[in-house]
Amino acid sequence: MPPTLASLVHHSALKLTVRAGEERLDTPVRWAHVSELADPVPYMEGGELLLITALKLDADDPEAMRRYVKRLAGAGVVGLGFAVGVNYDAVPDALVKAARQEGLPLLEVPPRTPFIAISKAVSAAIAADQYRAVTSGFAAQRELTKQALNEGPEGLLAVLAAQVDGWAALYDASGAVVATAPEWAGRRAARLTADVERLRERPAPASAVVAGGADDRVELHSIGTGRRARAALAVGTASALGTAERYALHSAIALLTLTTERSRALYAAEQRIGAAVLRMLLAGEPDHARAVAGDLYGELLDAPFRMVLAEAATPPPSGVAGPVVPASGTASLLAEAVTGAGGDLLPALADVVESAAARAGEAVLVVPDGERLVLLVVDGGAAAEACGHYAEALEATRVGSAGSGGSAGSGSGTGSGSGGSGDELVVGFSAPSGPIAAATAFKQAEQALSVARRRGRVLVEHEDVVAGSVLPLLGDDAVRAFADGLLRALRDHDATGRGDLVASLRAWLSRHGQWDAAAADLGVHRHTLRYRMRRVEEILGRSLDDPDVRMELWLALKATGG
Repeated sequence: MPPTLASLVHHSALKLTVRAGEERLDTPVRWAHVSELADPVPYMEGGELLLITALKLDADDPEAMRRYVKRLAGAGVVGLGFAVGVNYDAVPDALVKAARQEGLPLLEVPPRTPFIAISKAVSAAIAADQYRAVTSGFAAQRELTKQALNEGPEGLLAVLAAQVDGWAALYDASGAVVATAPEWAGRRAARLTADVERLRERPAPASAVVAGGADDRVELHSIGTGRRARAALAVGTASALGTAERYALHSAIALLTLTTERSRALYAAEQRIGAAVLRMLLAGEPDHARAVAGDLYGELLDAPFRMVLAEAATPPPSGVAGPVVPASGTASLLAEAVTGAGGDLLPALADVVESAAARAGEAVLVVPDGERLVLLVVDGGAAAEACGHYAEALEATRVGSAGSGGSAGSGSGTGSGSGGSGDELVVGFSAPSGPIAAATAFKQAEQALSVARRRGRVLVEHEDVVAGSVLPLLGDDAVRAFADGLLRALRDHDATGRGDLVASLRAWLSRHGQWDAAAADLGVHRHTLRYRMRRVEEILGRSLDDPDVRMELWLALKATGG
């Protein structure tokens, strides 16, 4: 620890005597400074032991000494050393009284002790303290490195917490707590999630000091060298960190950064393996895929999984919006992560899904495929749930933005987070599947993705498509254009007032060609209806006996509301 007034008093060679302020001798001394100015305060920084002989002071004047001592104390001077036998044979009573009133330690310096001896003693003590701090820091660095290699982040955090006499926590890319030391610090670390989110929005490296509670001073530091932080470290202590503790903290940050960068290389290798496994699955080679997957993805192939396709897409036309999804606590948190991702929606989705899988201890396969992202997630697992919450957050952001003035689906919500590009995310989920049916699952995911894009939805599951009606799929502009062209001649005929062929056709088709029932619906004779259907055939040049023609006409009526 740095030198204190008490250590100087106990220094056998200095022979200092305490005349006032005995209760404050444990105050650290930053430097020893000599000044005979009547007002040395402008030249003080605080923490100094001021050495004087009262060459330019009226040390016997009580009022002058009261003002002098009061200014020194106000400037942060921690002690006053008065040399006797130079201008005064003893320490003046006025000075002693003023020092006692202010509680400022007053040390009597004997004639045989030069001021330079006191300055050297302070300097030597400061140097020794710094040397101890550096030595302790190197020792901490060795121990931190050993634990990082042998035990991983958990072991490193345990050493760091012991070094700073506090607690430490590591957060992943999504802001979730990964590990804490000691274990009881988990609850404290969880309270800082919002602060970690704000830190991650700043370019790395970034740091902040926050209040972690009544007894906590918490430092937050981003981990990583890229534009976006890969992790964050929190350190909670009762007071500000000293030099040795600061060395340990910076060593921990460096080691975690190295671990993160090394993980990126491993992550790239894992992605290449994952891409190979995916290609084998889609090629109908599940046995080869399982052999390549090994322990890395083998667990994923042993359980029912879902194929997920995600891509950035241009926003749907104005007026086409998905359902309003309430922004739950989880969705709101993910929405903040989305907006803080700088508009990189696919990488942000990958971060969320992989972080959820890591916390749950389940395997997940993430393969970039051009402008798309292919994911294999455990059916009903944490990764699949996180993907769903992520989509809910985007959906709620879009709908909320539409309600505040923008048109739904116009990209005013998520598009604003994409650097003005207007891009949004669309996601398609396959039905639960296994390795043998992986190619089918991929097609299902593509179909769900196409429906999501057409409907202006963020996420569509294939099960919803099959369980619903085909009619909503007819909302495509190309389908409507085909339907309008097919029925245009009939509508032109009806517009001349020569009959009601479109309504008659709808009634006849809805009654499956039953003449009497359809005629009753229209309120006409069945012979009239037969005549109208012959006119339909003549105008269209197509036979109503052909089931394909009847199907196309029925769908055209449904697509156009005719």
